Amino acid sequence: MRYIADLKVDEMVVEHYLCKKKQTLKSRSGKNYLSLLLQDKTGTINAKVWDLNNNIQSFEENDFIKIEGVVLSYQNELQLNVKKIRRSLEGEFEPMDYIPATDKNIEQLYKQILDLIASIKNKYIKELLENIYIKNNELVSVFKKHSAAKTMHHNYMGGLLEHSLSICQICDFLSSHYEYVDRDLLIASALLHDIGKIFELSPFPDNDYTDDGQLLGHIVIGTELVTKESNKIEGFPHQLQSLIKHSILSHHGEYEFGSPKRPKTIEAFILHCADELDAKIKIFEENILSDNTNGNWVGYHKMLARNLRKSNYE
Repeated sequence: MRYIADLKVDEMVVEHYLCKKKQTLKSRSGKNYLSLLLQDKTGTINAKVWDLNNNIQSFEENDFIKIEGVVLSYQNELQLNVKKIRRSLEGEFEPMDYIPATDKNIEQLYKQILDLIASIKNKYIKELLENIYIKNNELVSVFKKHSAAKTMHHNYMGGLLEHSLSICQICDFLSSHYEYVDRDLLIASALLHDIGKIFELSPFPDNDYTDDGQLLGHIVIGTELVTKESNKIEGFPHQLQSLIKHSILSHHGEYEFGSPKRPKTIEAFILHCADELDAKIKIFEENILSDNTNGNWVGYHKMLARNLRKSNYE
């Protein structure tokens, strides 16, 4: 297997990849060409098919395809110029080679989630978290394997678990660093802020938006889940339910970033800051890891709207 992360400029590649995106576009001369996004477990690469001839057989998005092409550098990023394509045949590829996954131990990450739940003192919050993250075996199984995003950060198997734990750890530290913070409320909010993503995004290899993901989004889905589960617990305080839901509703911080509410409690604001911190630092990590160009500059990142640089110096 020739993984995408190991490709070099001018290399001839004959390999099987997962086609994540397929677009038919027109060149400046008016000629049709294909723009593809190919994936394996190490990352993705853009590919172009400039000459649509008999060597380019029929295939669709989310098909495994065998390609033959040359690795080029375009605007400081690797790209494949593809000459041949056909659908991959059963037995020619190992599906797990094409599903990006966390390099961390899933069960160890989950054990740390359980330890955090065990540390909760508020009986209502503790029961809520136990019902969702311990007693609901089907949800736990999906949670362990799910991604945290389609493209931007932690977009790999186990990414949601890894991201959720990281947010909890940041929030746990900040809860003792500042006054007036309710640790139990903050940890619960951190654990639940992205739970809706298990319904917003489909499982791998698709990892794409579901109907509910498109129509509702993970913020609304997560809020509905907390309402449903907390209503099952006798005597669950209404104000506590509202405070947890507020943290979920406001964790994107601003209206323009899809947040129905802006943070109005210290816990909601800490959660928002922790979420943004973890997501954006992960973007730095992933771009540095996948960079295979010379020099310290990794390249321009559209979402961060800046060039990224490695911290090397002499």
